[in-house]
Amino acid sequence: MIETRPLGRTGLPVSVLGFGAAPLGDLYARLDDETAVAAVAAARGAGMTLFDTSPHYGNGLSELRVGAGLRRQPGAGVVLSTKIGRVMDPRRRPDPPPAGVISPGFAGGVPHRASFDYSYDGALRAFEQSLLRLGVDRIDILLIHDVDVWTHGDGFEARFKEAMDGAYRALDRLRAEGVVKAIGVGINEAETCVRFAEAGDFDTVLMAGRYSLLEQGGADSFLPLALRKRIGVILGGVYNSGILATGAVEGARYNYRPAPPEIMARVRRIEAVCRAHAVALPDAALRFAMAHPAVASVVLGAVSAAEVARNVASLARPIPARLWSDLKAEGLLAADAPVPAEAAPA
Repeated sequence: MIETRPLGRTGLPVSVLGFGAAPLGDLYARLDDETAVAAVAAARGAGMTLFDTSPHYGNGLSELRVGAGLRRQPGAGVVLSTKIGRVMDPRRRPDPPPAGVISPGFAGGVPHRASFDYSYDGALRAFEQSLLRLGVDRIDILLIHDVDVWTHGDGFEARFKEAMDGAYRALDRLRAEGVVKAIGVGINEAETCVRFAEAGDFDTVLMAGRYSLLEQGGADSFLPLALRKRIGVILGGVYNSGILATGAVEGARYNYRPAPPEIMARVRRIEAVCRAHAVALPDAALRFAMAHPAVASVVLGAVSAAEVARNVASLARPIPARLWSDLKAEGLLAADAPVPAEAAPA
């Protein structure tokens, strides 16, 4: 079985490898229902307990598929995470994506229009919609989603205030009533993680892309703060949108866009060290992210049962300690970066 760790001060046990369900919302390409649902069931069967989704992923399609997949593998121990911040209107068609901000593109999804809403009532409405799409009567982790410059550009400060004045109060109430077990935020910027951690009483943060084998900016301020405040950290985007999974190949993606030359060059250097130790780049990327003491779980996306099996197998492959020391010697990791003590987690 997959190791579990406590999620910060909540003590909620989560598998160190979780299932990230963004791809099930037809991220980049359409996915048939049977394949998607089978991937969720396979993750549960393999021992994953943490399943993270969001209304944003395909305008609710990911939640529909996660719920269906978990019903194929019923049982205790599942920790279900979803997000608020977008409310769906089934009577209106989706808007085209806004210009000027970075956001992953969904090729399909449910034909319902999403509207940003971080108000108190909007958070409760989004929560109720998620319960219906997932087909459940409870959600364990509820996150405020995408309140960052990445998503809102110049409108970030207004959205941050809206979220803290509205959505945060709603989530705090749900936690106090025992409706959810943990509340937090899910965002792509380390500095915004710090803003939220200092502004409210959050149990957990899902930080995407800012702590990986390629970049460790999240370790400068947020991860030490999370340790001090006993905030459970879930990492997403540990392959930085793809390049640490594919390597520096033509068309490799970084932050949902084609990787720029300087990123391609850095990844080639990391790949060279990995090759010298006969270690696959994705294996090193996954295990490095898990090694930080603030991290409770790493969520990886998968669109098939085969990809789930590949991700699980990555946990067991031996990685020599010399790999990490060589990466540090090459200046590709900070000298004090936490690294795995042994070949694989127990």
